[in-house]
Amino acid sequence: MDENRSEHWERRVLEKLALEGVAEQKRRRRWGVFFKLVAVFYVGLALWILGDFGAAEPLDGGRFTALVSVDGVIAAKGEASAERIVAALQSAFDDSGTQGVVLRINSPGGSPVQAGIINDEIGRLRALHPQVPVYAVVEDVCASGGYYVAVAADRIFVDKASIVGSIGVLMDGFGFAGLMDKLGVERRLLTAGENKGFLDPYSPQNPKQLEHAKSMLGDIHGQFIAAVRKGRGTRLQETPDMFSGLMWTGAKSVQLGLADGFGTVASVARDVIKAENVRDFTQKPGLAERFAERFGTDMAESLMNTLGKTTVR
Repeated sequence: MDENRSEHWERRVLEKLALEGVAEQKRRRRWGVFFKLVAVFYVGLALWILGDFGAAEPLDGGRFTALVSVDGVIAAKGEASAERIVAALQSAFDDSGTQGVVLRINSPGGSPVQAGIINDEIGRLRALHPQVPVYAVVEDVCASGGYYVAVAADRIFVDKASIVGSIGVLMDGFGFAGLMDKLGVERRLLTAGENKGFLDPYSPQNPKQLEHAKSMLGDIHGQFIAAVRKGRGTRLQETPDMFSGLMWTGAKSVQLGLADGFGTVASVARDVIKAENVRDFTQKPGLAERFAERFGTDMAESLMNTLGKTTVR
């Protein structure tokens, strides 16, 4: 009797272990399927973010209009950096199929240094390739540094409601000296060089430093004005407030000679350059950069690990 009970107990233990093993295998399979689906999702999402496979580009290697977009703030680390725009322009000019280059601009401005680099490079490329015209096409905004870039083109086309101008320079900041006095906070700033604490926001304004800052802004403003006058030439109908930082509609900018007429990328390619096919040479951010911008650095790294890539930040 005892032997039967012992055998029965052992059989139940073995059956239980076997069932648990089967259940564990099922759980592993389910998790395996889940992780595979996640990997497929991330790969699909990556392809969607890259998302340029739908762009219409001529495949016959024939004549085309080269497009370079200047979108957003012009800054050293942004999508509209001089490094990216210049590289795109060089590629566009070097391609034997390029019949003309269109700069599509939608920018509120940014760094005068970055805008100046782009302006200078357009001038250099125009001199090297005199047979290739360059046109700026303004969409919503072409202000400040955006206009600094545009004036390097042969002609500027706008929409009647575009915002154009803001030919000026600014330096902004905050002053906390009065607030610190009210809070009883003492500022302790040690410098070697009387102007090393130039325009320190926690100290009262120094009249001498303030005048020096205005002088620097005036120099940069003068460089901007010179670029506008050089680019627009006799077309410019100067007014007392033209270089004051004001902006105008696209329609008014044509009247003032800040722009030449109305047009879009498609109409300029078709009617002006006479090469209706448009090939986009704009340098877009890489996969890691796009994920970092849209979903944060951690998710970008997670995707790159899923794809078997290595990123450095």
